[in-house]
Amino acid sequence: MANTVKLKRVVLVSTDRLFLQDVRAAFAQSDMIQLVTVEKNVTELRSEIQEVDGGAVIVDMDAARLEEIEALQRITRRLEGRTPVVVVTQEFNAAAVRILVQLQVADFLVKPITTADLVRSCIRALQGPGREQNTESQIYTFMPAAGGVGTTTLTLQTAFQLHHSVTRGASTCVVDLNFQQGACAEYLDLEPRFDIAEIENQPERLDRQLLDVMLSKHSSGLCVLAAPARPSEMRSFNTDVVVRMLDLVSAYFDNVVIDMPRTWFPWTETVLLGSNKLYIVAEMTVPCLRHTQRLIQAIYETAGKEVKPNVIVNRFEQKMFDNGIKQADVQEILGEHFVGGIANNYRLVRDAVDRGVPLHEIDPNANVVNDLKKIVLPEEFVAVPQKSRSLFGFGRGLLRKAG
Repeated sequence: MANTVKLKRVVLVSTDRLFLQDVRAAFAQSDMIQLVTVEKNVTELRSEIQEVDGGAVIVDMDAARLEEIEALQRITRRLEGRTPVVVVTQEFNAAAVRILVQLQVADFLVKPITTADLVRSCIRALQGPGREQNTESQIYTFMPAAGGVGTTTLTLQTAFQLHHSVTRGASTCVVDLNFQQGACAEYLDLEPRFDIAEIENQPERLDRQLLDVMLSKHSSGLCVLAAPARPSEMRSFNTDVVVRMLDLVSAYFDNVVIDMPRTWFPWTETVLLGSNKLYIVAEMTVPCLRHTQRLIQAIYETAGKEVKPNVIVNRFEQKMFDNGIKQADVQEILGEHFVGGIANNYRLVRDAVDRGVPLHEIDPNANVVNDLKKIVLPEEFVAVPQKSRSLFGFGRGLLRKAG
């Protein structure tokens, strides 16, 4: 099928050979951007960036040097606002930042930067102003079909993949809704800080400032909203509390990844209806696959056809001469709901959990990491419009259904 994505031309101006090499490698994987490099200092530019054809310009410069700032001013005047400019600079200089803001550059980044951050910045610049205000949060919900199937591991790894993705990467928050036995924070060696008792009777008290206090923050920038586990308390919170919490999180984060408990609560249907993607995590045992079938049916009966469950089979093993369950059996049992299997790599997962680090930090090319990426980010580096469903419609959806 022909590629309908129109190529955008991006010009990179830099004399940093290592930076040029890294950026070329990053953009080489993109099906929507054509990178053109100009190996000159910004002060040496003449007409090289005049014909960018609706793309963008990346200028690698030293913003502390007056002559380079003046050269950038000349460039922005010539471009007359038609082409967004992304500045990469050596160090943070408050005076230079004020000038960059006055020049209305699309973005400025300070070295050292990751190429993923640079690509995301370019994509935002290419899409133009107003994108962030009009883009709703994307909600990914993970639900276990049985105990111990690895839902938390897949939830967290998905969150990291979204957070670092060049197409969906931006601010990402993990929400652990397993208030009794949740372990998202512990898996990353973070302190769970969400005190749900503080807002239980007054959910309207939860605002941006209080949410920020209750978030656990990973060194990567990933945020986790998790309450301390209370194994002896079987508590069912009012749906309004969960709705308020998720509405606020979805208002401030581009990606929200939810780790659901196995038990069905009064607010479970609300979360399912607000999800863009629902993944049921199962394993290759007959009892678990049978229960997965029942769970799919239960979701359709309660949430209707608006929600499509996608089943991920964790610890997936395909052996030619094994008498156990085969992939064909899984596909026959689950049908179109089966979206892929995750390799059985117990040693890697156990090592990551014990060390409190994400899987990719130990082995970025591990089979588990790649298997999950094929499912969650099959279109990596290609901009594909996604149907958006806002968590702000949770309550209204229920009211319509009740009426």
